[in-house]
Amino acid sequence: MMQSMFREHDLSTLEKLAKINWWLVFLIFCLASVGTASLYSAAGGNFEPWASRQLIRFGVGAIGMFIIAMMDIRWWYKLTWPIYFVGMALLIYVEVKGHVGMGAQRWIDLGFMRLQPSELMKIAVIMALARHFHGASVEQVRRITFLFIPILVVLAPVGLVLLQPDLGTSLMIVMAGAGMVFIAGAKLRLFIGSGILTAISIPIGWQFLHEYQKQRVMTFFDPESDPLGAGYHIIQSKIAIGSGGIEGKGFMQGTQSHLNFLPEKQTDFIFTLWVEEWGLLGGLFLLTLILLVFIAGFMIALRCRHTYGRYLSLGMSLNFSLYVFINIAMVMGLIPVVGAPLPLVSYGGTSMITALIGFGLMMSCNIHRHSKVTR
Repeated sequence: MMQSMFREHDLSTLEKLAKINWWLVFLIFCLASVGTASLYSAAGGNFEPWASRQLIRFGVGAIGMFIIAMMDIRWWYKLTWPIYFVGMALLIYVEVKGHVGMGAQRWIDLGFMRLQPSELMKIAVIMALARHFHGASVEQVRRITFLFIPILVVLAPVGLVLLQPDLGTSLMIVMAGAGMVFIAGAKLRLFIGSGILTAISIPIGWQFLHEYQKQRVMTFFDPESDPLGAGYHIIQSKIAIGSGGIEGKGFMQGTQSHLNFLPEKQTDFIFTLWVEEWGLLGGLFLLTLILLVFIAGFMIALRCRHTYGRYLSLGMSLNFSLYVFINIAMVMGLIPVVGAPLPLVSYGGTSMITALIGFGLMMSCNIHRHSKVTR
């Protein structure tokens, strides 16, 4: 019966290609182009070592994105829990034999790239929550007992990520999970109560933070207290952003970045490099591209006829938005430095692949928006 249901709703390859959201594809390529240009500039007008590798990763990732998009959304529904548990297994493997870098054990060394399972886990958590809430009534979602599984789905990987240690990624998983619960229709008082409990727990949680994490928080409140040490990154970032003015200093003319005052310019602080060179107008252009990507994902969710695809599309859009908000707020000094990349723009293999996987799933929801996904 299951096989006959799949055959009944099968689409030809041409039909699937016609239903791809090509506007979203165009926006994705525009963001990747901004990233490539920024990495080319960061290397002083050279494709090596960052831009060339980023282009290769994007090419491979884009192919994977289209493959994911063409697969029937019902297969992704069936594979949700296996994907989640594979992600958990990778997190456990990291704890045992993970690659250590910059004082943290977060990566699996594959030779050609370092895989960060915690990034992939963000996708798996959203998929698991979308499946759990699929087909559930508002009354079910509002029952606290129905939320036990979502809470466990979120907290299990968060606990493993905190051991790495990676506070930033663990907070992003929590925020994405909370966003999914809110989208599903949980009672507002649940979030108010959780917020109050979190605020009360801050003094206790502070005792468990590593020294460098405490230093980041203290630097956020007063970066000038250690301008050549912990506060150096954010001070230089603010100087670079401010010096860009309205129109910027010009492509490859950024002084803070090219005189190496700006650290990590190819990864966490790539937005700073872009704004220094292209100014306020360039920054608004990039933010407009990002906003249009979010709107495209939101529209896919609205058109989707099944709740699994609706939750999945909204979850992936939320995850993308969290990346953007945290990265830009971080480089502007609005939140502590947590090491979050700017999707499709920052240099990094796992962040690039994760973003494209998310977009592939969104496109699959759009192509198969009329499919019958049964629990």
